[in-house]
Amino acid sequence: MKKHVLVLGGGFAGVQAAIELRRYDRFDVTLISDRDYLFLYPTSIWIPTRGTTLERTKVPLEDVRRAHGFSVLVDDVREIRTKDRSVVTASHTLTYDYLIVAVGAEKLTPPGVEHTLSICGKPEVSLDVRERLDALLEKGGGRIAVGFGGNPKDSSAVRGGPAFEFMFNVDHHLRRRKVRGNFELTFFAPMESPGERMGSGAVRAVNAMLNAKGIGRRFGTKIASFRPEGVLFEDGSHLAADLVMFIPGSSGHSLFRRSDLPLTEAGFIRIDDTGLVEGTTNVYAAGDSAAIDGPPWRAKQGHLAEVMARTAARNIVRQEEGSRERDGYGRHINILCIMDTGDGAALVYRDARRQMLVPLPVVGHWLKRAWGWYARVSKTSRLHLLPRL
Repeated sequence: MKKHVLVLGGGFAGVQAAIELRRYDRFDVTLISDRDYLFLYPTSIWIPTRGTTLERTKVPLEDVRRAHGFSVLVDDVREIRTKDRSVVTASHTLTYDYLIVAVGAEKLTPPGVEHTLSICGKPEVSLDVRERLDALLEKGGGRIAVGFGGNPKDSSAVRGGPAFEFMFNVDHHLRRRKVRGNFELTFFAPMESPGERMGSGAVRAVNAMLNAKGIGRRFGTKIASFRPEGVLFEDGSHLAADLVMFIPGSSGHSLFRRSDLPLTEAGFIRIDDTGLVEGTTNVYAAGDSAAIDGPPWRAKQGHLAEVMARTAARNIVRQEEGSRERDGYGRHINILCIMDTGDGAALVYRDARRQMLVPLPVVGHWLKRAWGWYARVSKTSRLHLLPRL
């Protein structure tokens, strides 16, 4: 009889874990997700500027299931009981032999955050951003503020790249319509040098891009609160804006606090390098759900989430085989992104040995578009064009 593996989460880590486990055809795999699709957040940056649609950024989990042969349950997970080897959902209690937790994280809620919109929150919020941007275009001008925050309890719990991409794409969108001069664009962040985890050279290049495009900067002052008319900083200054797109830092999912899991101060699940949850023998965590050990510049990114998912899946296989050999995710930690600007992109890379930003005018934009195609095809078929880590 095959062992049963439960995978919680329909994001990059959860989907990759289910796919990897089914490669070995020795497990019954059930993926539980609160929505029936995988959302391609990296390409959703184009929704507000009408470069893509919400539907094009969705990959139906039914298509993934059909290609790889695991089961999908669309439900809300309410509690994880590792001592009982069970998971409680809104409508079921399921047991498992192995569990992989990959439900992602939740966002911090600074005062007044309800007056902002985010492209890294619920997928449908990107449509709200689009509507607000369209309204400003209809009005003929306005003030747009874009920023991100971190989590002082976990330096890896930050999403700065999409904020830069959104800003650059909005700038390009306005220039194409020949109305850029009617808009005031400002980028803000509480850090002295936002984007520093990309490397000092990359920060200088990004700041040069902001300057060249006439985008204002408000760096190094903590955010006190958000208001309907803009952003209030702790030094008493105010940034007026008609639209604020803000990506808060992340924290551990509230599900974890209702479960018997070991957590960090920031609320993420404690794991070792193999992905195994501390104090357990059959529970793994991957992606944004897990506390990531590594260098100070480490960050929670989609490609690392997939590496962690594959690592967990392979280690489950090795456990079943009785092998002492284990994989680890730590040696794969790096920063990697194609920072799209609407009319091009920049390849950003950093690891323990090197850091770089390579400008990719024109072709970079289409390279990111190609990645979106690959992400969909590689999940919904057994085609793998890129080498597996």
